[in-house]
Amino acid sequence: MNLPLELFIGLRYTRAKRRNHFISFISLISMLGIALGVMALIVVLSVMNGFEKELRGRILGMVSHVTVSSYDGRLQNWQALSDQVRENSAVIGSAPYVEAEAMLSNRSSVSGAVIRGINPEFEPEVSKIDQHMTFGEFSDLKPGEYGIILGTGLANSLDVVPGDRVTMITPQSTASPVGFLPRLRRFKVVGLFEIGVYEYDRSSAIIHNQDASRLFRLDGAVSGLRLKLNDMDKAPLVRTELRERLSFDYWVSDWTLRHANYFKAVQTEKTVMFIILSLIVAVAAFNIVSTLVMVVTDKQSDIAILRTIGVSPLSIMWVFMVQGTIIGLIGTLFGLASGVLVASYIDVIVPALEQFFHTQFLPTGVYPITDLPSDLKQSDVIKITLLSFFISIIATLYPAMRASKTRPAEALSYE
Repeated sequence: MNLPLELFIGLRYTRAKRRNHFISFISLISMLGIALGVMALIVVLSVMNGFEKELRGRILGMVSHVTVSSYDGRLQNWQALSDQVRENSAVIGSAPYVEAEAMLSNRSSVSGAVIRGINPEFEPEVSKIDQHMTFGEFSDLKPGEYGIILGTGLANSLDVVPGDRVTMITPQSTASPVGFLPRLRRFKVVGLFEIGVYEYDRSSAIIHNQDASRLFRLDGAVSGLRLKLNDMDKAPLVRTELRERLSFDYWVSDWTLRHANYFKAVQTEKTVMFIILSLIVAVAAFNIVSTLVMVVTDKQSDIAILRTIGVSPLSIMWVFMVQGTIIGLIGTLFGLASGVLVASYIDVIVPALEQFFHTQFLPTGVYPITDLPSDLKQSDVIKITLLSFFISIIATLYPAMRASKTRPAEALSYE
């Protein structure tokens, strides 16, 4: 009895056994609808976060967090520059690289490729390519031996296997008595890698940076330095700090600039999916409106009696808002619990469903990621919960206002 009058009556109406069982059924459907919408939002956004995290990890396993290069494409004293950039506490790894484009051919098969020259000693500090080797390892790249590591897609396109040789045709030409001829060099395939991103597996080839410097006429120089950070999200901040520290002879870039369109597209897709799935919660909220309208009609005499004993229209309004809000709150909490549970154990649930239905939702030969990854973020859970609760409150306004406008004389005239 210490509860406010509006809350006490609203809770009593919620717990009371319905004379009209249809109202109870609609209330149950409202709760289940809201719970389903909340659960779907949490699970879908968690899976989308997981895919984004997985793809970002694979892409950043191939590209660098931050890149420092010279404007003329020739970085001579990269060791001194590496020592200088490592003074930044966010930088945990650096490695020189040479990057250029060339043609690779094997008999009748020809394909363009992005050639990356690396230093096998330092490259593992800035990339995860060595963790995705399907054959061979970085140490197989030795200066002067002209070994090459191909992406699996590129190797399939050229129809080569480890041990075969491919011909590299570079844009630089050599003067000869019969004119300018393209530079050719035979490379031995010593390894294969598979990142899981078609763009890189199909077009990337790795050679030793000394071979690349000699082949592309850099005279011992490199194209630049690739840096790895302790937190990839700090890349824009580190880029700004390095620009202020280094002279204007260097160009500093980061992964958010090179892949901005891709990750913006992913973010846009998440936003659109959030809006679409929020409609499930909104549709369930319409059931709350239906439930309260029927409750208000069923409680006309009760409302009239409360008005005659001095209860204000605002209090009447609060009574039915409490009842509708409780329905929304229970549905939201149930959806929250089930959504978090499913998102947390989706790596167990999906394989069990695949085994039960004797199928694979993401076939290995079609999708680079065959498991459903999940990344449950607290911010998403809070946002979804507040949205559902807010929609539930909004849904109670019309029926509650209608109840507050009940006229006691008209409601009791037929009693």
